[in-house]
Amino acid sequence: MKSIPVPVNMVPLSSPPPPGEGSLELTSAALPLEEAWGQGVKTNLLGLNRKAMEDYFRSIGDKPFRAVQLLQWIHQRGVDDFNAMTNLSKPLRAYLAEHSEIRPPEIVLAQEASDGVRKWVLQVDANNRIETVFIPEEGRGTLCVSSQVGCALECSFCSTAQQGFNRNLSVAEIIGQLWVAQRELGEGRRVTNVVLMGMGEPLLNFNHVVAATELMMDDFTYGLSKRRVTLSTSGVVPALDRLAEVSDVSLAVSLHAPDDTLRNELVPINRKYPIKELLAACKRYIGKESRRKVTIEYVLLEGVNDSPAHARALAKLLANVPSKVNLIPFNPFPNSRYRCSSPETILRFSEIVQQAGLITTTRKTRGVDIDAACGQLVGRVNDKSKRHFRLQAIA
Repeated sequence: MKSIPVPVNMVPLSSPPPPGEGSLELTSAALPLEEAWGQGVKTNLLGLNRKAMEDYFRSIGDKPFRAVQLLQWIHQRGVDDFNAMTNLSKPLRAYLAEHSEIRPPEIVLAQEASDGVRKWVLQVDANNRIETVFIPEEGRGTLCVSSQVGCALECSFCSTAQQGFNRNLSVAEIIGQLWVAQRELGEGRRVTNVVLMGMGEPLLNFNHVVAATELMMDDFTYGLSKRRVTLSTSGVVPALDRLAEVSDVSLAVSLHAPDDTLRNELVPINRKYPIKELLAACKRYIGKESRRKVTIEYVLLEGVNDSPAHARALAKLLANVPSKVNLIPFNPFPNSRYRCSSPETILRFSEIVQQAGLITTTRKTRGVDIDAACGQLVGRVNDKSKRHFRLQAIA
């Protein structure tokens, strides 16, 4: 192997075992590094959490405290040029520039809706794009982040599901969405909340999602509290139990039906993990923290799941679950067989659930004129599942 010159007091990169592929892993394995080191590929430092960054500096013979310095430069100041990191020595900066990089997803399209919602279409590789949405509100700014290229769960009311599935996003591609948004928003707007509710099922990209949320909550990066980072899942029960062991981010569950027969149709993963198992896992996740609640997401579909009987069944189902209900008016997309419930129906549904004692809100539709509303994100997916061909044939 050809030797490379290194700065004084530094040694060549070592080669720890390469990281996992981001698939569902229910072991206690350490969180993955963004790249295998010493393989002739520059390490993308954007995707390293604090522990991984400390390990990186140890591997090159430098002090672990450099990790904090670099995290602050990258995530708090949005700097991607090593030469601008003035509290690092010149030899170290030169070494980092030669052997590593800070590479976020590339913006290929930026749009702003009439209501101020902003959407970025981001290129993650030659064939795939994802979408990220920023929702401004008075006193807060929420970023909706994707965790996969497409989605494999085939929920019938979601536009993302029609695109099929290609792969999991890396840690750098997940945290990179927040990095890009902060830089694009500038000083006038800040991301105060992150919701993993974009493209994909976060718990099917377990290791990378957990590592990314750790970065979001680190005091030396974005400093978001666990109340301000929300992971939304369709109900991968084993991974939800695993999440409880390693994280305490806020939890949202895409329920959308009060019984298994209907949910089997709307959210097919329910056939493997039915409602009873899912809600039991939610209660385990909350544990003994009586003040915490699971957000139950419920998309209202005209004539499908929006009747008073459905509302009463939902209230009964959640009677003993520490939860709050978020009703979501359905947002249309091409070839969908569903329609949104009427405002009167939504109001009546909400009243019934509230009268049963559950905190209930109705999500305001935002960004619909740029296809940035809930369930509308599509990006561009080089589908490996070929699901979109099946759907086109049905349509």
